[in-house]
Amino acid sequence: MDLFRKFTFEAAHLLPNLPDGHKCRRLHGHSYQVEIHVRGDVEPHTGMVVDFADISSALQPLWQQLDHNYLNEVDGLANPTSENLAVWIWERLAGALPLHRVVVQETCTSGVDYKGPERQRT
Repeated sequence: MDLFRKFTFEAAHLLPNLPDGHKCRRLHGHSYQVEIHVRGDVEPHTGMVVDFADISSALQPLWQQLDHNYLNEVDGLANPTSENLAVWIWERLAGALPLHRVVVQETCTSGVDYKGPERQRT
């Protein structure tokens, strides 16, 4: 079973490794949407893989670091591309949840789908 929980946050960033003149090298912001996908067997007694509340609890400290902040100042996000943000989220949730995918959408038409390092895939 694959289940997911979505959360959103607003944040500013710039991408310092892009060439001068690139629009994303300038300070700008996004309304991010993140999906956390977990995978596992349904536990017979509860009828759940993971309680959605447990996903929300695991996400809460990350959300507090990201929402209405300047992502370049968040520890580990000096170059906050969507790709790096997906990895950053994965690394902080991997021990707490049976992760399958982390999806980061920075606009309504652009995003990334990260399935974690090969050795951690389920």
